[in-house]
Formats: sequence, structure tokens, C-alpha cells
Amino acid sequence: MTTSSDRSLADWFSAFEQEAFRLETLDDYSQSGGVDAYRAFLAGEEQPESYKAATWLTTVRSATEVGKRFYRVHILSRPLTDYLRFELSWGYRRNMTAGEEFFILDVTERENPIPDAPDFWLFDDRVTSVMAYDDTGKYLGGELLGEDRSAEFRAYRDTALAHAEPFSEWWARHGE
Repeated sequence: MTTSSDRSLADWFSAFEQEAFRLETLDDYSQSGGVDAYRAFLAGEEQPESYKAATWLTTVRSATEVGKRFYRVHILSRPLTDYLRFELSWGYRRNMTAGEEFFILDVTERENPIPDAPDFWLFDDRVTSVMAYDDTGKYLGGELLGEDRSAEFRAYRDTALAHAEPFSEWWARHGE
């Protein structure tokens, strides 16, 4: 059996067998990728072709076409930051075309049920990568944790999902 230490985070995006879950907790990931697309969004321009054809779409589509699940919950509050407006209106809607699922845990008018949860990926309920970012939204790296910590992250996921709603429903009420 392959263990989490045998692979990098990047490897897990194709190596997982059933599902890849992501918890997003930040209001700004603007320095972590898609920087040119974010600038175009802010300037009111069209989506760059490179953004429309990002390799992430191929990764997601390859997985979902064989029955694997990519899904995430984003914990946020309104009003949305410029970055969240970009991520939700361009990124999420684009990624949905490849089969990725999104849920929103809106804490604008309620307490966050998991205030100490970090950003993370959870693969197949057992392999966790905790994500690190600086104050500008720049990705600093991911730390793969031992499987002995997976119950903690399954609990974060389950709590987030229990309080979240499908992105499409949330966006119909709050989208711009």
C-alpha cells in the first residue's frame, strides 16, 4: 500500500482513488496562481485564454470522468473581497464545467462552526495536506500529515459540509 509519505501533494491529485476534498478559509489567494486572470477580472477584461484552458481543468476532468469526486467548501463572509468575487464568478463557475463541486459556508450572519480549521486537502479520507499562505495570499507550501491525523480533518470536512450549501444556490442569492 502506498502511504502519504511516498507521494507529494501534486502526486495526490491524480493518485487519489475516490475523492479529493478542499477546505478554503481565506479571503485572498491572489498571489497563488491565476494572477494575470485576476488582474484582467479587476480591469473588467475578458478571461485570458490561458485561464480558460488551465491544466487544473484537465486534472479535474480526468478524475471526474472516471467517477472520482473533487469538491470543496469555502468559508466566507459578505461583502466579498475583490479576490472572492473573482474566484467565485470566474474560477468556481469555470471549474464546475470540469465536474468540480463547490459549497459555501457563509458566516456573515452566524458563527463559524470550525474557526480554527486550516486550509487543507483531504484525499480518500486518509491523506491530508495542510496548506500554508502568507498575508498576501501567496501559497507557501503544503505539509502532508500522517494518517493518524485524518480523523481530525474528516471532522472538519463533515462539519463544514453540514453547515454549507451548494454554491449554485448561494450564488443565485448573493452572486454579482
